[in-house]
Amino acid sequence: MVKKTKSKKKLNPLKIQKVLAEKQLKIFTPLDIQRIFNVSYETARKFILRYVKEGFIIKLKKGLYSLENYLPSELEIANRVFGPSYVSLEYALMFYNIIPDTVYTITSVNTKSTREFVINNISYTYRKIKKNAFTSYLRKSIDGNVVLIAEAEKAFVDLGQKVIYDRIDVGKLSKNKLIDYAKLFQRKSLVKLVNKIYDQSRRSKTTIY
Repeated sequence: MVKKTKSKKKLNPLKIQKVLAEKQLKIFTPLDIQRIFNVSYETARKFILRYVKEGFIIKLKKGLYSLENYLPSELEIANRVFGPSYVSLEYALMFYNIIPDTVYTITSVNTKSTREFVINNISYTYRKIKKNAFTSYLRKSIDGNVVLIAEAEKAFVDLGQKVIYDRIDVGKLSKNKLIDYAKLFQRKSLVKLVNKIYDQSRRSKTTIY
């Protein structure tokens, strides 16, 4: 008696596009494809590799992908590419209109290491901070997806002492929050610096130059 061999499930790119859009899943892994479409991991992996070559799927980093015509926001990419992390520093200050300049690098902080990734010609940088300072970030909904971004005051303090606070309008920031967040880093010099910058700027009633 001849045994019937099971036919392998084939993945249809148009169906995948439809289902991922319905689930609002803009960033996915081979495991996501395996679970959602009930195929083997190898089938999911080969499908992704094939359509990366054809330009239907975009590789964000090893094991992390998105559809070319259903791209996630830059902030969502920043959160997923290297985590746990949240958007902070210069980009967050621009997001809150604390600085007038356009920031082209998506800046984040994490507790692991300092890293940089270039995705779709956009630079994503990550600065390491103390674990006990990894806090005071918000969950914001952008295009139907939740992203993590620092509060304005925390983004200011996350810059630390290595960066010159140039063109920052501290009048939009709470001094009490600034001091509280500076204390998380357990460096008296940082607390003094935040106090000094805030007070000088408030007395002049201008942005810092």
